[in-house]
Amino acid sequence: MDRIPEQALNWAEAGQPVALATVVETWGSAPRRAGAQLVVAGDGTMMGSVSGGCVEGAVVVEALEAIGDGRTRLLEYGVSDGDAFAVGLACGGTIKVLVEPIRSDALTLEMLRDLVAARAARQPVAYEVALDGSTRELSRGGHEGRFRRDRSGIDEDTGRFIAIHNPPLRLVIVGAVHIAQHLVRMAGEAGFDPIVVDPREAFGSAARFPECRVMNDWPDAALKAIGLDARSAVVLLTHDPKLDDPALHVALGTEAFYIGALGSNRTQASRLARLQEAGVATDQAARIHGPVGLDIGAASPAEIAVSILAQMIQTLRRP
Repeated sequence: MDRIPEQALNWAEAGQPVALATVVETWGSAPRRAGAQLVVAGDGTMMGSVSGGCVEGAVVVEALEAIGDGRTRLLEYGVSDGDAFAVGLACGGTIKVLVEPIRSDALTLEMLRDLVAARAARQPVAYEVALDGSTRELSRGGHEGRFRRDRSGIDEDTGRFIAIHNPPLRLVIVGAVHIAQHLVRMAGEAGFDPIVVDPREAFGSAARFPECRVMNDWPDAALKAIGLDARSAVVLLTHDPKLDDPALHVALGTEAFYIGALGSNRTQASRLARLQEAGVATDQAARIHGPVGLDIGAASPAEIAVSILAQMIQTLRRP
């Protein structure tokens, strides 16, 4: 998850004048999608990106001017294929960028604090702003489709820009096996916050998983303690019904967007039979991706991790 609002708040609370630049609309093969942000401090320090490097210099200049005059401005840039290629992108496009200074008559420090607090509490929130900077508000409802697709953009009815701030993606891996070691690293690069659960301390150790949180607890208890939501994925890798089945009973009772379980087609059939016998409805059990991962012919632990991550992203982006 990007940390742009958090960085903006840190700088502002430290006394730095700050402006936020946000991509609000794109055409063609624009390098970044709507919602991408760049934060600029009064001393020229910046973090984030609105174009992958094509127009950042121009946006920083506009952001510093916005800090100086206090005016919100809407910018439009055409990124040529040549410029895009020069910074390592395949092709260009056109983007609109909204630049907002953080000040009492624009994006207020109080509203920024509320936004950051909601993100920290894993509460989905939308930041709605008129493109002329005349009105702003935070809302927690009314944009279910955008929250589900994680899609910021301009509302056709109101003309306001809706910036979607969903909770960070989270991946809970049950079973601290070799595949999990690869999956933790890959998922972290893709923006997931991974947690490994395994009651076997020899498997679930900080030495084997230094990049993430490890919980040495029974999977059902751990999943209840974590609290799965619609931004959570669960992957079961133990291949042991004593560990997998209790975890599945918990996961299937949540809004987790992805539930996957390792094993062959025969293992999956046995798993579904046990769940049915335990009273789990057929449509609920059908949520389980098993055998886990896309069928790409994966053989090694690293390749299996690739197939799992790809299926997770496919489920998230193309529900």
